[in-house]
Order: sequence, then C-alpha cells, then structure tokens
Amino acid sequence: MNDRPAAPVPDRLKEWEQRTEVPLFAGALVFLAGYTVRVLAPVGAQPWRDIALALVAATWLLFAVDYCVRLRLSGLGRRFVHVHWLDTVVLLLPLLRPLRMVKVYTAVQKRTDRPRLTLYARVMAYAGLTAGLLGFSAALAVYYQERGAPGASIRTFGDAVWWACETLTTVGYGDAVPVTPVGRVIAAFLMACGLALLGAVTGSFSSWLVQVFQREDEKRPPGSA
Repeated sequence: MNDRPAAPVPDRLKEWEQRTEVPLFAGALVFLAGYTVRVLAPVGAQPWRDIALALVAATWLLFAVDYCVRLRLSGLGRRFVHVHWLDTVVLLLPLLRPLRMVKVYTAVQKRTDRPRLTLYARVMAYAGLTAGLLGFSAALAVYYQERGAPGASIRTFGDAVWWACETLTTVGYGDAVPVTPVGRVIAAFLMACGLALLGAVTGSFSSWLVQVFQREDEKRPPGSA
C-alpha cells in the first residue's frame, strides 16, 4: 500500500504543464498546417481538404482536453477562465497558440541544466518566432475573409503575407487593407502584437548594446581615452 501523500494541486498542475507544453506546441503546428491546407487548397482538392479538416478538428480536441485537465487540476473552478485568460483565448482561437512561446521555451529549459541562450537572445528569439507564426496565421485568416469580399485589395495569399509584414512592422503602406469586419479585427490585434514584439526586440537589443559597451569600458586601463 502506498502511503505517500498526493502532490498539492499547484504542483500537479505545474507538472502537467511542463509535460504537455512541448507536445501541445507540436500539435499547434499540426493545426496550423491543417488550417493552411484547408484555406489554400482548391475546392476540388480531395481528399487533402478532408484530411486537413480532420487534423484541425483532432488537434483542437486535444487543446480542449488539455484545457479541461488544467482547469480540474488548478482547483480554481470557474475562476480559472479569468486567471488563465490567455489559455481561454487560445482555446477559442487556436491560431493564437504562438503567444504561448515563452511558456514552451521555459518548459524546454527546465529539462536541461542551464539555458543555452542569454536573456537578450531569448527575448529576441521569442519575439522573432512569435512574430513569424502570428504573421503567417493572420495572413491565412485575413486571406480567408478577404479573398471574395467586394472591393477587397487582398486577393491572393501573397497579398495577405505582404499585408501581415506591413502590419507587424507598423509600416502600413496602405496598398493592402482589410475591408471586412473580421479582417479589420484581425488587423487591429496584429497591430497591437506588432508594437509589443517590436518594442521587446528593440529594448532587448538596446540593453545588450549597453552591456557590451560597459564591458568594453571596464576592460580599458584607467586614464585611457
């Protein structure tokens, strides 16, 4: 008979998250691949469109099961929805899964002795990968909404990718703009993410430069110019 007491609820939840973050991120990539095929494949491209739909449904079900398990392990009840609002948003909109990249990296690093990258490199890596995945996801979603809309300037997936690059970098040439309500909501969200990611990269790069200059100053002999 095992008399060892059960682990506290927070510890069990933390252990579950550490074990599932990386597999769930892989599932998110599968979801994105299935959604990509579903959006870009021609209507008559069977059975690929049906396979893609099955992948999308299966991975979303996986996310839903994970959400329910974490809700149960947290012991928070209905408060879990508000406390872990990002998880709730990602469950409803799986294309936003890249926003969880920081947690994925943390889970990976806990399986190694020490981080392989410096703090500044990690921030820039997070931001770069998140921007790439979010931009691609937004381009797919906007292209799906805009391609058949009257007066749309985003007619091809290439137009959507160009629009996503403009929006993420906050350039906004104005040659490709969403005209549908859903497309504009996606655009507003991507603008906010672009500002946040750009600020994170710029701030990290500036801090890294300051550190480099400080080290150079410390190496110089006293009284040198």
